[in-house]
Amino acid sequence: MTKGNSTKITDELYRYVLDHNPPLDAIQRGLVETTYATFPDVAGMQSAEEQGPLLAFLVRLTGARLIVEIGTFTGFSTLSMAQALPDGGRLIACDVSEEWTAYGREAWEAAGVADRIELRIAPALQTLREMPAEPHIDMAYIDADKESQIAYWEELVPRLRPGGLIVTDNTLYHGTVLDESATGSAAGVRAFNDHVSADSRMDSVLLAISDGLTLSRKRKR
Repeated sequence: MTKGNSTKITDELYRYVLDHNPPLDAIQRGLVETTYATFPDVAGMQSAEEQGPLLAFLVRLTGARLIVEIGTFTGFSTLSMAQALPDGGRLIACDVSEEWTAYGREAWEAAGVADRIELRIAPALQTLREMPAEPHIDMAYIDADKESQIAYWEELVPRLRPGGLIVTDNTLYHGTVLDESATGSAAGVRAFNDHVSADSRMDSVLLAISDGLTLSRKRKR
């Protein structure tokens, strides 16, 4: 194996990346800071700062009008995607916590995009199985419990339109994907990555962005 780019992402280089990405607006920045101040022990569940502009970019790139998000937490990724939706676009956000998502609701209202977001407080598999079975979803973002990722995938792919996109977060899972004896969430991510790479319905790439980000496009055939 020949390794290509070996750039080490130092704190200074990471700051440079953020400085050359679209900046977070005041509401996004406030939500990020509130999340870290209010939930310091679990704030790592929030999508990385650079992923907000990336998700918005992907929404615009795909022309998505219907997005499904699996795992909302305090709503930073939700906000970023909803702001990029065209008029009439809709985002279905799936989570099980009223407490965490309350912070998102407040930010969505302040940003003027609450009418684009339908928050469903229920197990995500239940929400997915209640959706129409035919292809109708333009884009999905999976960022929830890792041991259920394959199940989410299998509900989403048939409902994804040809050319539609699934974005999955944490697919390197802090490097633990290298551990063949991994258990729990790490084992779930390992199994998911193998499942995705073998799925002939999709074209997928795993990127070393933040904690690993996999982009998967449904084949048109």
